[in-house]
Amino acid sequence: MEMKKRLNLELRNKKPAEVKELVLDNCRSDDGKIGGLSSDFENLEFLSMINVNLLSVANLPKLNKLRKLELSDNRISGGLEVLAEKTPNLTHLNLSGNKIKDINTLEPLKKLSHLRSLDLFNCEVTTLISYRESIFTLLPQLTYLDGFDTNDKEAPDSDPEVDGLEDEYDENGEEGEEEEEEDEEELDEDAVDDEEDEEDLDGEEEEDGVDDEEEEEGEEDDEDEDLPQGEKRKREIEDEGEDDPDEDDDDDEDD
Repeated sequence: MEMKKRLNLELRNKKPAEVKELVLDNCRSDDGKIGGLSSDFENLEFLSMINVNLLSVANLPKLNKLRKLELSDNRISGGLEVLAEKTPNLTHLNLSGNKIKDINTLEPLKKLSHLRSLDLFNCEVTTLISYRESIFTLLPQLTYLDGFDTNDKEAPDSDPEVDGLEDEYDENGEEGEEEEEEDEEELDEDAVDDEEDEEDLDGEEEEDGVDDEEEEEGEEDDEDEDLPQGEKRKREIEDEGEDDPDEDDDDDEDD
């Protein structure tokens, strides 16, 4: 598919100014130049044009907010000064699989003061002696070259389509932490409420136990009241006799 048609398809009835990410991979550039892209894409932050037969980036419009640019598997051999002019805030640039042969070809990238990641896999320049040391010396603003820093420490994994939106990530991260803290507070409150409910239940059970004992004693008293007067008196005498065995002994001795 031709690049201009692909571009219109990717817009999906959106205005160019509403687009932040644009992927045009594997479409066709008949003349080896960028087609259909204009400075109307003023809020574009991520642009991918992988394997589109590009010979140069001469037609790249002014994109002040562009952070990440994917240009791998094309036939670009120079003309990188356009990037410094049109994408001043670029942080990630992928030129893997292009026709870059000399270190000097990359010299215009010195003007990209925010550039911190550059990929040159499968470019002829990577076969030069002291390639990595030369690039880091030429571009001191770089943190990662071909995915590794100067100490051969690998760059952290990231999503290339959204990694440029660092500010939004920070805001979302703070909001997420606040939500987590609120959730933890709610859980703590629920746990306290559960403990209070258990204490209330224990108290009710203890009260019920006391009430049951009182009810049993009350029932015995009721049974005594229901007896006829003679039986009731007889029972009282028997109870008194059980309570005072010594008195009975005294009476026997007097006899």
